[in-house]
Amino acid sequence: MTMWNNKAFTEKALMNKMNIIDTNNDNILEYGICGYKNIKRAGFLEKVGWLKQRYAEGLKIKTLYSAEDGTQGMIEYIPGEYCWRPVNAAGYTFIHCIFSGFKRCYKNKGYGSLLLEECLKDAKKKKTYGVAVVTRKGSFMVDNRIFLKHNFEIVDTGPPDFELLVKKFKKTSPTPKFKSNWEERLERYKKGLTIIRSDQCPYSVKNVNEICKTAQEKFRVKPNVINLNSCTEAQNSPCAFGTFCIVFNGKIVAEHPISNGRFTNIMNKLTK
Repeated sequence: MTMWNNKAFTEKALMNKMNIIDTNNDNILEYGICGYKNIKRAGFLEKVGWLKQRYAEGLKIKTLYSAEDGTQGMIEYIPGEYCWRPVNAAGYTFIHCIFSGFKRCYKNKGYGSLLLEECLKDAKKKKTYGVAVVTRKGSFMVDNRIFLKHNFEIVDTGPPDFELLVKKFKKTSPTPKFKSNWEERLERYKKGLTIIRSDQCPYSVKNVNEICKTAQEKFRVKPNVINLNSCTEAQNSPCAFGTFCIVFNGKIVAEHPISNGRFTNIMNKLTK
């Protein structure tokens, strides 16, 4: 457990009794993951199992914890060669996700920056090339503002509106890139409904179960569910999100986890 040293926020942090905690196998049930603490909630145990395999690859989760209000944010990152996005980022530290403020009073207080600074500090200590991340405006992924604020640069884009940002520690370091053969990777899903998912995101478990039921009962379509079991499989996803994608007759219709209601609306339009 470490208290941060950022002078601009030290007083505020102490007032709120906030800590940044290294979440691991020993304390994960105490601090939860991705906002989940209920072991019976769909997706929780799947995510825990996923994490236990990733820790050996160097994955880190740092949890923003309030003594009064519990977990209020987290950052998850991993060595770039093991990232679960379709990106070539070997030698970098790669951020899967970052967020802060389950309660509104913790939003826009600079806590996200503190989590990011912990990651940058760790990446320098490990002597990586720098830190990389995929961003996008909208649900399930942070947008680029916090990273641009910390002098990250946009170095590549992926369809339809994903961005790859990097902060290099040396200008001469190689530049990460998206794997660009999107159409080639999409080619294998020309017919029917395919749902690509991973336990990296616990929110997809309940939603995918509901979507599969709706697909069969309402639209008479049996979905092919592909569970990604390795970073290599995620890096070969046809979508820049990497760990979730819905493809219908060769077209990507969802680039991030969606609700059953949203899926129903999409299919109603496509099957008119």
